[in-house]
Amino acid sequence: MPDSVLVAYGTTNGSTAEIAEAIAAVLGKEGLTAEALPARSVDSVTSYDAVVVGGGLYAGRWQKDARRFVRRHRRELAERPLWLFSSGPLDASASERDIPPVPGVKKTMDRLDARDHVTFGGCLEEGAKGWVARMILRLGKGGDFRDFTAIEAWAARVGAELVGESERSR
Repeated sequence: MPDSVLVAYGTTNGSTAEIAEAIAAVLGKEGLTAEALPARSVDSVTSYDAVVVGGGLYAGRWQKDARRFVRRHRRELAERPLWLFSSGPLDASASERDIPPVPGVKKTMDRLDARDHVTFGGCLEEGAKGWVARMILRLGKGGDFRDFTAIEAWAARVGAELVGESERSR
C-alpha cells in the first residue's frame, strides 16, 4: 500500500527545491506522507513506498546530485513507483508545450521504468551561483518561469494514482 513518498531533488540555487516542496505539500493534501529532501542527503529509499526525483537542468543535463541519486539507488528505485521531473527552461516554453526529457533523464526513465516525467520552467535570479548563471543574468535572460499551478496539478495526478493503488490493494 503506497503511502510514504520521498521527493528527492538536485538543485544548485534552490528553485528546484521549492518545486519539490510544493510537490510534497500536494501529496500530503492527497493523504500521503511525503517529504522533500536534497538528493545528496538521502542514504536509503527503503522506507519509502514511492519516489519522485527532480533535478534542475544545466547545459542539457540533470543537476549532478539528482544524477548521482538515481545511480546510487537504482535497484531500490526500480522496485517502487517512480516519477521524475526536470526544471530548467528560462522562458515560457514549459507552460506552452510538453518538453521531453533530456537524453540522460530519458535513459533513467527507461532503465527504472519511471511512470512519468515532466519538465517545468526554471528560475534564475540575482545571486545565483556559477559563472554561467551570472552570465545569463547579465544578458537579461533570467527570471522565474515556474508555473506552480501546473506543478501542483501534476503532483495531484501522482497523488491520485498512488491513493488509487492504495485503495485497490485493501
